[in-house]
Amino acid sequence: MTAKRSVVVMAFALALAAPAAAQQRCKVMDPTGTPLNIRSGPNGEIIGQATNGAMVSIIGTARDARGRPWVYVAHRDSGERLGWVFREFIACY
Repeated sequence: MTAKRSVVVMAFALALAAPAAAQQRCKVMDPTGTPLNIRSGPNGEIIGQATNGAMVSIIGTARDARGRPWVYVAHRDSGERLGWVFREFIACY
């Protein structure tokens, strides 16, 4: 691998990691008041639900085929990986 390509690959990896590191204190905030669906992938099959107020950490980000933002979340305290949720229903501080 060339030095230039190594720098590009490293920059890309850092860009993916940076949002997750910056958003470790997050809370489920679904305005509908219903549990938030947890999915197998961005807009994928429903595999669970999270209640409003549940504390999570964002550990990955993606966009679906329509360009909408999704995040891969884990339980804030245990670190258990939960799945993908629609980004707009997660508030980070």
